[in-house]
Amino acid sequence: MTPQDTHPLLEAARLIAPELAARCDEMEAARRLPFDLATKMAEAGFFRMVTPEAYGGFECTPGEIVETIEILAEANASAGWCAMIAGTTAMNAAYLPAEIASEIYGSPTAITGGVFAPMGRAEVDGDAYIVSGRWQWGSGTANCSWLCAGALIFEEGVLKTLPSGQPDARMMIFPASEANLLDTWNVMGLEGTGSGDFEVEAIRVPKARTVSLVSDKPNLDRPLYAFPPFGLLALGVSAVALGNAAGALKNFSELATVKKSQGSRRTLAQRNLVQLEYARQTASLRAARSYLLEEVERTWASANLHGKITVERRAALRMACTHMVRTCADICRILYDMGGGAALFRSNALQRRFRDAHAITQHIVTAPATWELTGRLLLGLETDDAMI
Repeated sequence: MTPQDTHPLLEAARLIAPELAARCDEMEAARRLPFDLATKMAEAGFFRMVTPEAYGGFECTPGEIVETIEILAEANASAGWCAMIAGTTAMNAAYLPAEIASEIYGSPTAITGGVFAPMGRAEVDGDAYIVSGRWQWGSGTANCSWLCAGALIFEEGVLKTLPSGQPDARMMIFPASEANLLDTWNVMGLEGTGSGDFEVEAIRVPKARTVSLVSDKPNLDRPLYAFPPFGLLALGVSAVALGNAAGALKNFSELATVKKSQGSRRTLAQRNLVQLEYARQTASLRAARSYLLEEVERTWASANLHGKITVERRAALRMACTHMVRTCADICRILYDMGGGAALFRSNALQRRFRDAHAITQHIVTAPATWELTGRLLLGLETDDAMI
């Protein structure tokens, strides 16, 4: 990007980054994104990265989405994660009828979130569903006005299936006030995301306010919504990992210039082995970042040129995302090791970077199973590609 092409969200991310960094400990103690900070992030537009321009969103390119999340996560991985979840959830707007999308996403400060996994049950009831369920991993739900939650579809007690034979599942979208938020977020990493459980009991959700990212097609003919939904989510997850690892490199550099090992007159930065390893990890991150952005650009070019993405291209993007997440976890582990005993203390950012990096690895869209899924495609084996 040239300076004149720089998206306003990138500058907004740089402006808010110092406050995000300063409030890391506060967020971990609260185990959520504070309301005032969520409001500032909403007003800046971070939750509207993917929202269609038709509804007042930024409809950013995938590259702009990566760079924005990267800056936020370099300052504070939990804040970057909340921006990523709310931002990518807004892709639902492209699949909804215009009047409903406007109702949910039309406000400049709208915050939505939720869980794709079909942990709920939705019974057909005329032009609506009666929905019950409990969902884990509800990142940022305490600040949301609307929630989305995956549910299996039943009709007269019988599970409905798709032509592929897979269970029919849809995202139910409902006011956050209809859900009960549960305080279950006691975890090792990404502590500040507030990703606790939430549940609903027999609420009524109109069919028009539901979405399937597997079987539905976007209502908006725009390149961003030709982008694979799960690829976009994986892109967001990998961008958080990227920013967190970049932050870890910065944190280690700050430590290495002052810390001396016990009994040594030299700082860590003056030790040959540290110099070697720090350069290796810096190169590793730059290589993974270049690989990711190259695949993003290729996929984006295909979306613009053809209005659709081939399975092979979708798989290539997912591999780059998974590679990024695994590489960043290794970088944060190595930097944590090199930090020695000082890195063990909560006063040292390296322990938080280490914990956050390994929490990020647990997301299903960049988990090790992605290697198996994409590997089957590379080897020409029959593969269910619905989730790529």
